[in-house]
Amino acid sequence: MMFAGEYLCKVDEKGRFIVPSPIREQVESEGQAVVFLKGPEDSTLIYSMKEWEKILERTKATLDEDQSRLFMHFVVSEAGTSEIDKAGRILIPSRLRKVIPLDEDQEIILVGLYHRMEIWNPSKWRRYIAQSEERYEQNMSKILNLL
Repeated sequence: MMFAGEYLCKVDEKGRFIVPSPIREQVESEGQAVVFLKGPEDSTLIYSMKEWEKILERTKATLDEDQSRLFMHFVVSEAGTSEIDKAGRILIPSRLRKVIPLDEDQEIILVGLYHRMEIWNPSKWRRYIAQSEERYEQNMSKILNLL
C-alpha cells in the first residue's frame, strides 16, 4: 500500500469528506474500513485496516508489558474507525475532528505518506511545511558543507 500526494478536501456538516479516487482505490483494495488516530502537531493519522493490524502485531512483538499498556491506553483507546460509504466519503470521527480544528470553509488537507495518510487543517499544514523547509535548508547546507 503506497499513499502519496496532497489533496484539498471539503468536509460536509456531518464531518465527511470525499476520498480522492487514487487514494480510494488503494483503500478499497484492502476493504472499506480505515482507522483514525491522533497524530503529531494537531494532525490526524489514517491507516487502512490491514496496515493497522500490522502495527498492532508489531507492537505486540516489540513492546514490553508496561509500554504495551501505555500504547493501549493512549493510542488504541483514542482510535476511531470509519468506512468509505457508497458515495466515496469517509466520516472523520467527531473527537478526532476536534483535533484538526476546521476553519469556516470546512476544508482539510489529506496527505499520503506511503503506508498511512494524515489530515491537517490547511493553514496549520502550510505553517508546518514552512517550518520544515527552514529545517531542511539548514540541514542541507550543513550536509553540503561536508561535501
